[in-house]
Amino acid sequence: MNTIDYSRLRSLKARDLISALVRDGFEFDRQRGSHHHYHHTDSRRVTISFHSPADTFPPRTLKRRIEEQAEWTEADLRRLKLLK
Repeated sequence: MNTIDYSRLRSLKARDLISALVRDGFEFDRQRGSHHHYHHTDSRRVTISFHSPADTFPPRTLKRRIEEQAEWTEADLRRLKLLK
């Protein structure tokens, strides 16, 4: 089971999450309003909704983006320098 400590990610900003997606091979696909859609060549898709690049995400939203959409593990988060 994936046991990511989301309390360590509380201050993750939209710009940091998007940077990590790009480093992991995701590419910007399209935008509709405040929803930015990113896709990966292995068919994973992530939707990031924000109004300012400095916006932070509630833990539940962040968990959905990380575990269900990007399918990242704690090791991936360390590799992408989101966790220390």
